[in-house]
Amino acid sequence: MAQRFVQFALACGVLRFGEFKTKAGRLSPYFFNAGLFDDGAKLGQLAAFYADRILASGVAFDMIFGPAYKGIPLAAALAVELARRGHNKPFAYNRKEAKDHGEGGTLVGAPLQGRVLIVDDVMSAGTAARESIALIRGAGATPHALAIALDRQEMATEVAPDGTVRDVPYSAVQYVQRELGLAVCAIARLDDLLQYLQTQQHPDMAQHRERVVQYRARYGVG
Repeated sequence: MAQRFVQFALACGVLRFGEFKTKAGRLSPYFFNAGLFDDGAKLGQLAAFYADRILASGVAFDMIFGPAYKGIPLAAALAVELARRGHNKPFAYNRKEAKDHGEGGTLVGAPLQGRVLIVDDVMSAGTAARESIALIRGAGATPHALAIALDRQEMATEVAPDGTVRDVPYSAVQYVQRELGLAVCAIARLDDLLQYLQTQQHPDMAQHRERVVQYRARYGVG
């Protein structure tokens, strides 16, 4: 499944190679932009990959939550795909800005309750996950699991008391698992991307693999 997903992401232009500056200020040899799953066929196939991974994991949940903004279409598409497979789940999402008219507030969709599955694209620093967890708990529900498309398997960062940003010896996914107690389902990981590159014969792919290996040696975690 992971190998098929890597191939799919490359074909869609969602996964690209080159030199990209990450939010942490690192120069990454690859970039994953889930916003480029930008038509119905791509989004439908992406939702199928999410559903495959989530159902295969056996994680139990009562509803789906999509954090603004990229998590919103992901949550909606996943809810449709799961319902198509006989697993009809309510879903909700949040706004970045509170609405002061109509129903008001920042939450849209089904009431947050029970065990909540958060769905997002890629987790870097884990900031969005922490915000979602606080919001879900604030509504009286239980943040239970997190589903993402790609686990970059690299060191997270944190802001020191003096304001400087430093690397920490664990990834955002590991932090969510170990410190926040959530199960994490990733469709693919950096290991899967490297495995895919290993199987490709084109010289460009060999160069990309070497750069990704070097990047992992500098920033990677298990």
